[in-house]
Amino acid sequence: MSFSTSALDPAAQAESLRETIRHHEHQYYVLDQPEISDGEYDDLVRRLQRIEHDHPELITPDSPTQRVGGKTREGFQKVPHSSPMLSLDNAMDEAELRAFDARVRELLGDEPFRYVAELKMDGLSMAVRYEDACLRQAITRGDGATGEDVTENARTIRSLPLSVPNAASKYPKFEVRGEVVMNRRAFERLNAEREERELTRFANPRNAAAGSLRVLEPSITASRRLDYYAYFLLDTSGAPLFDSHWKSLEWLSRHGFKVNPKRETCADVEEALDFCREWEAQRETLPYEIDGVVLKVDSVDQQRRLGYTAKAPRWAIAFKYAARQVETEVTDISVQVGRTGALTPVAHLAPRAVSGVTVSRATLHNEDEIARLGLQIGDTVVVERSGDVIPKVVRVKMQGTRRRPFRMPKECPVCGGRVVREEGEAVTRCINVNCPARLKESIRHFASRGVMNIEGLGDAVIDQLVDRGLVTSVADLYDLSKEQLAGLDRMGPKSAGNLFNKIDRSRFFAMPRVIAALGIRFVGERTAEFLAQHFGSLDKISEASREELMEADEVGPKVAESIFTFFREPRNQELLQKLKAANLSFEYTARRKKDGTLGGLTFVLTGTLPTLSREDAKHRIESAGGKVASAVSRKTSYVVAGDDAGSKLSKAKELKIPVIDEAALLELLSKK
Repeated sequence: MSFSTSALDPAAQAESLRETIRHHEHQYYVLDQPEISDGEYDDLVRRLQRIEHDHPELITPDSPTQRVGGKTREGFQKVPHSSPMLSLDNAMDEAELRAFDARVRELLGDEPFRYVAELKMDGLSMAVRYEDACLRQAITRGDGATGEDVTENARTIRSLPLSVPNAASKYPKFEVRGEVVMNRRAFERLNAEREERELTRFANPRNAAAGSLRVLEPSITASRRLDYYAYFLLDTSGAPLFDSHWKSLEWLSRHGFKVNPKRETCADVEEALDFCREWEAQRETLPYEIDGVVLKVDSVDQQRRLGYTAKAPRWAIAFKYAARQVETEVTDISVQVGRTGALTPVAHLAPRAVSGVTVSRATLHNEDEIARLGLQIGDTVVVERSGDVIPKVVRVKMQGTRRRPFRMPKECPVCGGRVVREEGEAVTRCINVNCPARLKESIRHFASRGVMNIEGLGDAVIDQLVDRGLVTSVADLYDLSKEQLAGLDRMGPKSAGNLFNKIDRSRFFAMPRVIAALGIRFVGERTAEFLAQHFGSLDKISEASREELMEADEVGPKVAESIFTFFREPRNQELLQKLKAANLSFEYTARRKKDGTLGGLTFVLTGTLPTLSREDAKHRIESAGGKVASAVSRKTSYVVAGDDAGSKLSKAKELKIPVIDEAALLELLSKK
């Protein structure tokens, strides 16, 4: 699809860009057939954003830039459905499906009919209302009669059209019902991110989709790739728009909705059973989870005459696939160390086939999970596999005659370092920053923006440095030569020189950055600043008792215990000495000027400032006696806003907090 806007006025440019972006969103998110690269797509969106920024009067509700709102919601409003969203009766085997078919044939007499067979996706039902071709409201299923208004979150789902312009003339108002799902890849990525942040994993994609749709911050929903598959088309009263269910699906597909292509019309129950068997055999090849097939009588007139029971329609049924579980013996339990240092017990199983895949290991998550299961080595267990998700032990089926308990090791199985389980937590961790299992993650944190800010030290470079043995400790970064960096893949002399200079420059950052860079649990930028101000020396912090640590501002028993434990690990003390030898800042003399020009004032920073980095602005404010907070509240004195300011700017306007730019901040700082 060619694209040029050079000769168009802003309004025409904006509309042309919107049309082009919608086309590519449909190709990518609905048809899975992208025509341009992600970079080219992002460039189109940025061009539209610039036009709408310069001409806000041109912004339309259905513009692709309006998918993600910046405002956090207080809660979800209850909304009644146009007609009940009923659940379906289940057929658990072929005999029950044939019994359903017999009831339909008996009620319809000799009248011919056909079924529509669709895959039963494991997600969250949602109704979406359109008026004048635009998405107006999205409502969860709830109890079937009343759901929750999740419109702002639903707008972030890229496969859900914000407008259906071709439908406006004939159907100015209509309702679409369908399923919000999370595909397997997005589910695993989300759980990996949650594990890194030490949060509980979602149990399955359905729970993940439901949790993602019902968070109060739309930007969080947007960050988790959800899909919307449409399967009903209704009028404003909740009745079907067409006389055939198949016609509804075809109309939805033609008008930009994502409709599952894995669907068929079936002349009788035998063809329906063939469809069920086919996709039970192929369910592992699908990018999303299914738990069966939904069978519906196609004719809407016949649906009306078949009617409903108190809970479900008589013209539809869900054929449920058998759970993918097997029984096997736990032959051993080993421990894996993740990249955040978390120790995860893994069950070694007598190999068994589940859904065509041989399973020999299953995650046990942590000690508490093992205790909950009552599991010991030698027990026979039920193991469940869900798509590409790592198999898990569901329950103990039978205790082994020679069972023996599992004990979490006292030392890290990878580096031999000390392992710690904090009070009230389920996870046991290795606290050695340089443990080979967590070294890459330690370097990534060390180099990140806001810590040592080593730009150019990305994942690809870190992987090569560690895999080639050039870096076995975070401190080894300061021993790297330009020649060693230039020898890495895709790293020329100029890039190597720039990275070398960035590493070298990080030696001169103030001590709070060094403290934060160590990766001590619960010690972020703010706590590092308080520790530096109180002790003035990193050596003193490392030698301090728990009680002495708690004398620093905002350091309670939990944080003090974490710091104290970290520095009692000999390998971390060794790292400290290496960093000291590399001439990093171990002393801190700069104190906040309580009587400075900004004394008593609280600032919040948002967006990108023209010349000052976020860190520089924060340092200048605090050096002048001011305080920098992370969130806008009624106690905020000023919000300093730059380009691309986000929800903090909106919050400031809502609370009528003064908003200033960088120039005004510098003027405040210059006053005597």
